[in-house]
Amino acid sequence: MKQIWHRAWRIAAVLILCAAPSAPAEEAARTFGAIDDQRLLDAEREPQSWLTHGGTYLEQRYSKLDQINVDTVSRLKPAWHFELDTTRGQEATPIVVDGVMYTTSAWSKVYALDAKTGRQLWRYDPQVPGEAGPKPCCDVVNRGAAVYRGRVYVGTIDGRLIALDARTGKVAWSVLTVDPKRMHSITGAPRVARGKVFIGNGGGEFGGRGYVSAYDAATGKLAWRFYTVPGDPAKGPDHAASDDVLANTARKTWSGKWAEYTGGGHPWNALVFDPQLGHLYVATGNGFPMNPHYRASGDNLFLASIVALDADTGKYVWHYQETPGEAWDYDAVQDMTLTELTLGGEQRSVLMHASKNGYFYVLDRRTGKLLSASPFVPGVSWATRIDPATARPQVSENARYENGPFTSSPGEGGAHGWQPQSFSPKTGLVYFPASENSTLYLPTPTYEYVEGLDNPGIFHGATHGAAAQMPARPGPAGKAVPYKSYLLAWNPVMGKPAWRADVAGGGTLVTAGNLVFQGRSRETVMGEVAAFRADDGKEVWSYRTPNAVMAGPVTYEIDHEQYVAFMAGAGGAGIIAGGATVRARQVGRVLAFKLDGTDTLPGDPPLAPPVVLPRETWNAAVVEEGKAHYARLCGRCHGLNMRSSNIVPDLRRSAALADKAAWKSIVLDGALRSQGMVSWSRYLTPEAAESVRAYVADEARKAAH
Repeated sequence: MKQIWHRAWRIAAVLILCAAPSAPAEEAARTFGAIDDQRLLDAEREPQSWLTHGGTYLEQRYSKLDQINVDTVSRLKPAWHFELDTTRGQEATPIVVDGVMYTTSAWSKVYALDAKTGRQLWRYDPQVPGEAGPKPCCDVVNRGAAVYRGRVYVGTIDGRLIALDARTGKVAWSVLTVDPKRMHSITGAPRVARGKVFIGNGGGEFGGRGYVSAYDAATGKLAWRFYTVPGDPAKGPDHAASDDVLANTARKTWSGKWAEYTGGGHPWNALVFDPQLGHLYVATGNGFPMNPHYRASGDNLFLASIVALDADTGKYVWHYQETPGEAWDYDAVQDMTLTELTLGGEQRSVLMHASKNGYFYVLDRRTGKLLSASPFVPGVSWATRIDPATARPQVSENARYENGPFTSSPGEGGAHGWQPQSFSPKTGLVYFPASENSTLYLPTPTYEYVEGLDNPGIFHGATHGAAAQMPARPGPAGKAVPYKSYLLAWNPVMGKPAWRADVAGGGTLVTAGNLVFQGRSRETVMGEVAAFRADDGKEVWSYRTPNAVMAGPVTYEIDHEQYVAFMAGAGGAGIIAGGATVRARQVGRVLAFKLDGTDTLPGDPPLAPPVVLPRETWNAAVVEEGKAHYARLCGRCHGLNMRSSNIVPDLRRSAALADKAAWKSIVLDGALRSQGMVSWSRYLTPEAAESVRAYVADEARKAAH
């Protein structure tokens, strides 16, 4: 194992490169990451590779490979699997070029694997400090790398953008893209084009201000930056590409105290380069605080929007705001797909987007004009329709809960999340996981912004605070919707579903073999991969996997054999449903399948250890206080209401629960900070930390009976 010491810009950090043993002689001539602009432009002609995040610049996640098809898919079996070194979530889309797979894992680690055998060629660990662990909203995940001109580019949880040599994994350059004092993070995959690397960031749950940046791919020098929401007027312009449009267009849509919280709008996932027009499409996030009463009145541009920028300069071209005055955590960061559609007898260059807010949008990507918007799940209640004349939603009465509670569908979970969609030019259909759900939005009577904490200005689900804090609730407006998730095939021309398969799953891949591939979960942490007919949705193949699969699969070909590969590993708190068993933590994996494969996957993980029952008992008031602290500080990682699937440790099963001193050393002294469990002494007194132990112990006793 080789160690390379590298000093990141502004932050001294140890960067460890773990190199595999010397490669065989036949690999000496192998090219590594030899992708230039022309090759990216021609990616559709190279189906044996997977050159960029969405397969091609159009991000259709469609492959012309058809060796695996509806007639042969029954022979699909594991070809190889590779075990990662972390039990946390896996959300990456691998890149495959010239027989090498480049992928990322939790904690922003990067792997180069032989795509035929799964053998590790090299591994890079950016040594993200544990203190950065709480910065993302939803686990220390990473959605993939970009490969360009012999380098691999990755963003890190602590906000660095790093360029690695594609042959060795050695650091070429590293830049810090965020203010390390803020709760900013990077979980999204970079995009590359025209000599630049594009990257966004997250942080909208904690009071950040979103922006997207372009860096010179060769040197790491900042080329331009575009802020997605206005800054504090008292501080003047940013001297950024966004200055003019923020001053002349966006600023007047904000009125209130947003500058104290910096508004949100983080572009944490989807960025798409349009080679035809030279645009970079940026999908932006939710507002902060979520409750607009405490944020600002008005539309709040460019929250929950698609913004088109000139990829060379970062200058504004157009925007379309999907959710004006965003109030429901409806970030618009879901993957976007580009194509040509014939609409009303006219061929249009379009951008297609299945939004979290429950509407499927088709936009003219030259102008941003709305061409259609249709609800893709039933029961959407926050808006009655999208007015075709104004392109704006007709927001339902009290949907922004300004006059009391409102039950909105979809809820905070959204009708579609970050899991990638795919589009088949053969069927004309878009494939993505869709969900029916709702949230009771119950506003808090007062608001206090505390930097570093997720305080949306509502009671999450109205069940996660102390009873004494909860106001009396009249019957909520709106109707609760039972949770349901399925794979949806959507016809973007007709604006209606073509078929649906009633299975909950992750991102999708569609191929010329008339197949849609998708991963899913069993009992939260275990999984299954499956294939459906792309034309009618009939399930034609499935295979059980030890890990749940959330990410979008990819396909490639080596030596005349087609492979389908999945990143496998459940993430986040993984809130577990009633009746499901809790399993021991397990590492994530890369799984590759081919016809008549001969590999054997590991079995399901064993049951988790039993809950721990402390000898002490506490009165109900202390337990209730601990519940409120747990909801405010712990629930987003360890599971709301203590319903944890144990991806992040289930505290009911922690040995420290029975040891007051050990509990204090972890919760207040930061004994496990290197693993992401930082000290919470800034927010908790010793008595408050002990009340959290009381609440967890009370939940452990309930689980034991």
